[in-house]
Amino acid sequence: MRVLLTGVAGFIGSHVANYLLERGDEVVGIDNLNDYYEVSLKKDRLQRLETTCQNSSESNFTFLKVDISDSDSLRRVFKKYPFDAVCHLAAQAGVRYSLENPSTYIQSNIVGFANMLECCKTHNIKHLVYASSSSVYGLNKKIPFSVEDNVDRPISLYAATKKSNELMAYTYSHLFDLAVTGLRFFTVYGPWGRPDMAYFMFTKAIINNQPIKVYNQGEMERDFTYIDDIVEGIIRVIDKGRISNEKTPPFKLYNIGNNKPVNLLQFIKTIEDRIGKKAIKQFEPIQAGDVTTTYADVEALINDFDYAPKTSVEQGIKHFVDWYFSYYGNNE
Repeated sequence: MRVLLTGVAGFIGSHVANYLLERGDEVVGIDNLNDYYEVSLKKDRLQRLETTCQNSSESNFTFLKVDISDSDSLRRVFKKYPFDAVCHLAAQAGVRYSLENPSTYIQSNIVGFANMLECCKTHNIKHLVYASSSSVYGLNKKIPFSVEDNVDRPISLYAATKKSNELMAYTYSHLFDLAVTGLRFFTVYGPWGRPDMAYFMFTKAIINNQPIKVYNQGEMERDFTYIDDIVEGIIRVIDKGRISNEKTPPFKLYNIGNNKPVNLLQFIKTIEDRIGKKAIKQFEPIQAGDVTTTYADVEALINDFDYAPKTSVEQGIKHFVDWYFSYYGNNE
């Protein structure tokens, strides 16, 4: 099938694209290659996809530099290529950055998502799969987090934009019978990850004998989810929307996480053990917009897609640290 994949140069997007290309699907990938973090890493992810295509009999990857907030450019993409499915992962990420640059989040996550819905409606896309986030749960006390929980009190602009995406998706699904599936990602980590993520910064700092900031005295838990498990879940959702003989439910939401929260200090120790060096910890108060615990109830995803994460944190950190050394060397 031919899949439009937005955010293709991003962490999750590049992994999903690589999976689709390896099994023989055609991917049209778009990304604006912004400088939120090092553009060279994004370009190297794209080069990895090109290498994947070189190993096959024909090139089935097309990259287009497109900003989803530019409606005219996005419409041209949809007009040129008929898509069997759309996987929308492009967004301005990061809770803390949203405190500094709110307009970026409005343009990418609100305007861009509205443009995507309009294009899917206009071109009768059979299934739109999009990225939401565990951040929508805000200060919810009930754990594990369930998609049935009330999420009307986001505590960061990033979370508010993701909750807005879910509301917009529901409206378009209801009005135009558009099949839309949202996935609330829980702390994704792994090779080719984002340098602004804590595990990435911890690894870099420990290797270079620099202090790491540990917020809330380390009294935090995260449902760390390895990238391969995330990709498997995304692919299963895309495929069921394509091959099911039954009408795809017009609007669905799922948590996609490891379902096993890990204490932050234990997570740091796992990185220390793999690197073979102790971290220099600098304890800080909890940051604005941050939450103490994330924990995904993934029962619905298991029931509907037979999805179950398989990668332990020890295995996942091993893969990431080994990749880090191979990509950056012993230091940057």
